[in-house]
Amino acid sequence: MPEELSIRVGNPQDLDAVMEIAMMACEENGFVQPSPSRLLTDIWPALNLDEGVMGLIGPKGTMEVQGAVLLRVGHMWYSDQRAIEEKAVFIRPEYRSAKGGRARKLCEFSKQVADELELPLIIGVLSNHRTAGKVRMYQRIFGEPSGAFFLYKAKTGSWQTAAE
Repeated sequence: MPEELSIRVGNPQDLDAVMEIAMMACEENGFVQPSPSRLLTDIWPALNLDEGVMGLIGPKGTMEVQGAVLLRVGHMWYSDQRAIEEKAVFIRPEYRSAKGGRARKLCEFSKQVADELELPLIIGVLSNHRTAGKVRMYQRIFGEPSGAFFLYKAKTGSWQTAAE
């Protein structure tokens, strides 16, 4: 029988688990070297519900974090209107093939936050790993894409070899 999953709003007590997942996400999807202090500038306020929120997914009734989404409220560079910007959706590798649709549930959580705050949400896929499958999932959840990302002289996950 598959475990029952739930999404909860992260809080300051989740910092260590969230930072571990953030560094894993950077190792896999980052294309420049991550800075833990820079990560903290977006994660800590979100864990304190200060212009953002973190959705954490795991077994119902536990503090285990199997995946996370970081959402921040801010402004597009060209506007005074507020919007929700997804910074990362990440599922720990050992849970990606498990039943439960963790990534889908975190995307649905993101839509729910946008609906409740009545703000537009910008969310996307920036990855060179299993990109087509991720894009198909996002299309099922969010509809047609509004563009694409391109990396020149970089590849996600490549910062580690470039730094050596």
